Amino acid sequence: MELQTMKKSLVSLAVLAAFAGAASAQTNITVYGVADAAISYKDNGKATDSKTWAVDSGQLSGSRLGFKGSEDLGGGLSAIFTLENGFTIDDGQQAQGRLFGRQAFVGLQGGFGAVKLGRQYNPIRVAVEGIDPFRLAMGSWAKNVFSLYDERADNTINYTSANFGGFTGQLAYSFGENATGTSIGRQLGLSGTYANGPLTAVLAYHNQNLTAGTAPAQTDAGSAKTTLLGGTYNFGPATLHAGYAWDKGNPATGADNLDNRDWMLGASAPVGGAGTVLASYMKRDDRLATNQDVKQWALGYTHALSKRTTLYTLFNHIDRENVTPSTTKQFSVGMRHTF
Repeated sequence: MELQTMKKSLVSLAVLAAFAGAASAQTNITVYGVADAAISYKDNGKATDSKTWAVDSGQLSGSRLGFKGSEDLGGGLSAIFTLENGFTIDDGQQAQGRLFGRQAFVGLQGGFGAVKLGRQYNPIRVAVEGIDPFRLAMGSWAKNVFSLYDERADNTINYTSANFGGFTGQLAYSFGENATGTSIGRQLGLSGTYANGPLTAVLAYHNQNLTAGTAPAQTDAGSAKTTLLGGTYNFGPATLHAGYAWDKGNPATGADNLDNRDWMLGASAPVGGAGTVLASYMKRDDRLATNQDVKQWALGYTHALSKRTTLYTLFNHIDRENVTPSTTKQFSVGMRHTF
């Protein structure tokens, strides 16, 4: 069954690619993608079989194949769409468990901004990516510290504003589409970003109703929310990156199950004409009795061979309290090609 599903998916992608050129006569369509693979050494801290070598996909950027386009409707209004497939280049399998698991949306764009419907990134995920010097690469894997929730949300309506003097805003609402209750599983996210010269500052908020059980008859499991404040500042020789977040969870019954303070400090600096050095330190302060604090530091270097081809090396070290394994490490050397 899995092989049959994969064949159908590959046929669908081939058909889309074949017709993209023909359709571009009426609509501006772009076929794009990322091919990213690395040799990785991992130490998961276990007593046995803790050290492994592997070929991994997407250590700097997730491997993907996408289609995006726009049609001029006149009067400054355009129809837009994006269909983006994720895959693991080391074994050729689909990522995210579906054909267009990374993104799938359609919308309208104009002087007012853009309104999009479908599967999309939530605003807090976009905010964290913008302040992380590694841009959520596996080498830093900010999800170990910052709460990104579903990262990509189904059934979402997203409004992104136009740029007003350096300020842009996002508002997103994801329908739970649950037979048990209309609010179960729903998500609300918003963010505001100010970018002017060397400074970028962002404030983001995410609130999600949690679920238990199996769709479409899931039950209410409470809610969780995160507020994030962060930014970057380019000093010339280097750029400083920083972020701070408050996480709070309220289950349907019982005591709080999420109470964290998360923060990150990082830097990125150009080296020569083609290289960039990356560094970050992140910490999660768990305020619950379980005290599952997380500390993570990461180092990286990227070297551009061209505008589309980059070599990279990444290292991260994670320490977790009251969790097994308590310490994990990973070192990767890889190549990313964009098209």
